[in-house]
Amino acid sequence: MIACLGRFVPENDVESRAENDDVSTICKSLGLKGSIDFGVGATNGSADKDFGGMYSYKPLAVIRPSGADDVAVVIKAAHLQSNLTVAARGNGHSINGQAMADRGLVIDMGSTGDSHFEIVKVKGSTYLDVSGGALWEDVLKRCVEDFGLAPRSWTDYLRLTVGGTLSNAGVSGQAFRYGPQISNVAQLDVVTGNGDMVTCSESRQPELFFNVLGGLGQFGIITRARVLLQSAPDKVRWIRLVYAEFDEFTRDAELLVSLKEERESFDYVEGFVFVNSDDTVNGWPSVPLDPAQVFDPAHLPQTAGSVLYCLEVALHYNNSDPRSAVDAVDAKCVSFEDVDHGFSSWVPQRIVPADSDKVKRLRFQGHVVDRLLERLGFVSKLNFPVDVSYVDFLLRVKLVEEHARANGMWDSPHPWLNMFVSKSNLAEFNRAVFNEILKDGINGPMLVYPLLRSKWDDRTSVMVPEEEIFYLVALLRFPPPHEDGASIKKLVDQNRGIVQYCKDRGFDFKLFFPHYKSEEEWKCHFGDRWTRFRDSKKAFDPKHILAPGQKIFSRISNEP
Repeated sequence: MIACLGRFVPENDVESRAENDDVSTICKSLGLKGSIDFGVGATNGSADKDFGGMYSYKPLAVIRPSGADDVAVVIKAAHLQSNLTVAARGNGHSINGQAMADRGLVIDMGSTGDSHFEIVKVKGSTYLDVSGGALWEDVLKRCVEDFGLAPRSWTDYLRLTVGGTLSNAGVSGQAFRYGPQISNVAQLDVVTGNGDMVTCSESRQPELFFNVLGGLGQFGIITRARVLLQSAPDKVRWIRLVYAEFDEFTRDAELLVSLKEERESFDYVEGFVFVNSDDTVNGWPSVPLDPAQVFDPAHLPQTAGSVLYCLEVALHYNNSDPRSAVDAVDAKCVSFEDVDHGFSSWVPQRIVPADSDKVKRLRFQGHVVDRLLERLGFVSKLNFPVDVSYVDFLLRVKLVEEHARANGMWDSPHPWLNMFVSKSNLAEFNRAVFNEILKDGINGPMLVYPLLRSKWDDRTSVMVPEEEIFYLVALLRFPPPHEDGASIKKLVDQNRGIVQYCKDRGFDFKLFFPHYKSEEEWKCHFGDRWTRFRDSKKAFDPKHILAPGQKIFSRISNEP
């Protein structure tokens, strides 16, 4: 097996042209239950590309394993070669080539998506045992439709694999309450860089368990995860609230994520920055949630600047809940203004009195949404609510994907920047970045919302700022189709300039989905946890075979 595989590791361009010889022999030699593609077949599935679209590295071969056994066979084979590397690929949504292996082996984990799916109960809690190659979208649909259950913590985009997000963190608007996805996992099956298949948890092989979570694929490939579940609600009240002032926006966002009791706050809290203009992509039209809703800029205060802020919140509820508990919009609602309290909301049309003066003074004391909104300082009459199913809410980005695919922007390069910025540095970041560098928008969302450090486990590999409240900042650029390379480079350089500004100002920040090119930069990223990270690499992947696209460690040759 090893001798046969060795013939397919090219040492130069001449050998590279012979890579696709004798494919059937290599398949039989590896004894895989899955499949393996070489040459042109290895790139037909776009294993040499990713969503970022800015890097391309051709693999030697793409393996589509049937399960963990195949993954272990491939890694053990690579372990005995002098220069062969292995990258696990989920759905290819990385930005900077992290899931690629230049002249190495790419393991397409999507082929294992159905290898695990079982509801289990452990000590009174309910979990899902699911394949590392399963898409979160499929997890959502199967859990809700078949069992009325759902994971507690999500990502915004669900066409990502379980193993992929757990190797990074998994963050969305539920993380303020439940922590990231990596804080909601009880057990993992992992194939290490030695080819060992290991079941690990907090109490069993904890060093491997915590290093793998958020470990950027450096220590092992996740083949199964045990994910904590809860009852799935039927519906979601989804609301966008507009702010003209940054201080009021952050004050309210921090209030909502700091409320201790679940029913005291929303179930989801995010936010974004948008341009104070009629730009269809970057401005006012990007805010309303329903085509019938209109953003009327006449309601903005005269002090409003070049950018505005939107707090996006959601509250879960069930069809069996009393209407008065949520004030459901789906009952043909009309807008009213409470002039006594400076507050706008929606009420079911069937209970609105004919007298318009009474309408203006109508107020519901007991409604959860109303009680929460009363505490917030958004711009009156610039709140946009809709009611949607729980599944549709979690799949909300799918509509964005469909639109982007239709106009060609999904397949264009995506020079994205994702960061965690401490609360104490965010105001300056807002002034320098949102209000100056990016004041005209980025042709895509500029997310900014708070997270709580106490919901993150320091034993994992993810690095976050030191303050209790820090913000996710995500600049999700969608350049127009066919943008030339020089224009993309300018956007990449702009991202680097933003990062350099944060460094120069001494901000407490960390890159999310980090991408560095030198060991010194990685040492700076991990700080005093670098030694632990490096030593764990030696223990679980001593030849530095796994995840070469992260550019953290170079392959250690077997040659003397």
